[in-house]
Amino acid sequence: MGAPAPAPLAAPRSMGGISVLPSIPLPPQPPLAPPEEVPSLELVPLEPAAPLVAPTANASTRDEMDNLLRAAAGMFASDLHLHSGMPIMVRLRGLLTPQPTQPFPAQHVEALVRAILTPVQQARLDDAGELDFAYGISGVGRFRANVYRHQRGMDATFRIIPDQVPTMEQLGLPPALQALTKYHNGMVLFTGPAGCGKSTSLASLLNVINQHHHGHILTIEDPIEYVHRPIKCSVNQRQVGPHTESFARALKGALREDPDVIVIGEMRDLETISLALSAAETGHLVLATLHTSNAIRTVNRIINAFPPSQQDQVRAMLSESLRGVVSQRLVRTVDGSRRLAALEVMMVSKAVGNLIRENKTLQIRSILQTGSADGNYLLDNSLLHLFQQKIISKEEALLYAEEPKRFG
Repeated sequence: MGAPAPAPLAAPRSMGGISVLPSIPLPPQPPLAPPEEVPSLELVPLEPAAPLVAPTANASTRDEMDNLLRAAAGMFASDLHLHSGMPIMVRLRGLLTPQPTQPFPAQHVEALVRAILTPVQQARLDDAGELDFAYGISGVGRFRANVYRHQRGMDATFRIIPDQVPTMEQLGLPPALQALTKYHNGMVLFTGPAGCGKSTSLASLLNVINQHHHGHILTIEDPIEYVHRPIKCSVNQRQVGPHTESFARALKGALREDPDVIVIGEMRDLETISLALSAAETGHLVLATLHTSNAIRTVNRIINAFPPSQQDQVRAMLSESLRGVVSQRLVRTVDGSRRLAALEVMMVSKAVGNLIRENKTLQIRSILQTGSADGNYLLDNSLLHLFQQKIISKEEALLYAEEPKRFG
């Protein structure tokens, strides 16, 4: 038997095309409008940008780069792609869409990129051949960027991050997730593939803490994405590279900096995972992202990162410190006009903790299947609801389903 239907959530809304919008189940929806024509990137005269880094090139090249980023943000694209020898591309509603521009020569792409880099960033790019960085335009937002060299020249990809942190209500996140903001210690994980909106969901949860609790928030990111201004909390944001050598080094320092909440942009390696677990056990609330596909695989990924001789101890630690796992996917609506997030949520109860400790993680699925009263549900239940409401197609649901036979 399927899980009982969870309480209705807020209807989804678009937030700049970046991470939209979880809903299980959705309230009655009006008929979806016909797909609108995909807009083209049209460069128009804009107010001069007020960038957040010092200029290192002539103003005209920098203004051209700023105008490209402004125009992409105005299209509600999630990403802007600059590829040497190719036209500009933007990712709209999950699809990479070429724009009606002439191919950009490799030299021009490199000039555009260097126009927004600081001298230190340029030196790092020259030394390593690639660079992660963040760039901001006042009134538009921030852009998480990656630049890299290849056989044709240089390419750059910019992820567009809105100026304001979206609220949980705007994202349509289940109200039950607010319970995760009330813990004084433990670990909360947001998981999923790249580009699924997990960083935005994490930021919205952190914003609740900042608005309603008093404490010290410390973030460690690569690069800094959403900028959290102090509201009730003191907020310090550190970036790997300019501010600290690595996630692990920053975490070691964090334990001596008296934080109440520690945010880890991504748990990438064994040392970072180990330090995050220790922080969660020693009186800190740790929020982090991880590239795993569902809640059970998240638990197994953390345990299996350790040598076999340590795994029993890690299971015991995780069973006590893990508070919740939110795994999400962005799925396209039937008309292709937007993307919604389908969610899997695991709220760690005593029963879930016992299964983790006893190495019976496969049995957690049955708790997620039947535990909707506690805020749990499976990704397949989310997909099935969206399919039954005719919001997504069967083909779209099958792309992400764990048990395709449930869709007929």
